[in-house]
Amino acid sequence: MTDQPSPDARRGRRPGLFVAVEGGDGAGKSTQADALAGWLREQGHTVLRTREPGGTALGRSLRELVLHGEDGSVTPRAEALLFAADRAHHVATVVRPALEAGEVVITDRYLDSSVAYQGAARELGHDEVRDLSLWAVEGLLPDLTVLLDVSAEQGRRRRGQVHDRVEREGDDFHDRVRQGFLDLAAEAPGRYLVLDGEQDRDDIQAAVRERVAGLLEHR
Repeated sequence: MTDQPSPDARRGRRPGLFVAVEGGDGAGKSTQADALAGWLREQGHTVLRTREPGGTALGRSLRELVLHGEDGSVTPRAEALLFAADRAHHVATVVRPALEAGEVVITDRYLDSSVAYQGAARELGHDEVRDLSLWAVEGLLPDLTVLLDVSAEQGRRRRGQVHDRVEREGDDFHDRVRQGFLDLAAEAPGRYLVLDGEQDRDDIQAAVRERVAGLLEHR
């Protein structure tokens, strides 16, 4: 299955718009997703702001287990399967209904995070994790994936002293995450907007708004 959303997938079967904000830990995803949601609401759009994991009650339980359990308590393969289970439920119960209702859905992380973290950084395999994730969501891809690209060192500085189980991984792990995202962006340039996450946050937001406005205009 291609990683480029088909015209039917983007328009024919869903009137809404689907935006995912991706990047390594400390990239500023939540800040940019919140700013975009606020701007769109000011423009009169109905917006669903969500996240993975944690966009449902099931997701919040899985988030606590996977991110805040003891080190070694969840194996890499189990981690990938748990994230896929959360994503399947999240898409079926939250994301698809909102898109079908014509809303703009903005998610902090989506399936490309699994490919970067479990496929690349945990070394489970890009294709294997991608195929699992696509199966879980029945092929649903975002209309736009915003990638905030930051180095492992910069992400670590931004995260400060509070870390979950994944954030505690070393720079080599986060370097693999970063490269995993960049590889995905190179494979699907039409779906991705890659931005230097070390830019001024207002400049980043301006670039995101410009791309989203263009998509809404042609919706």
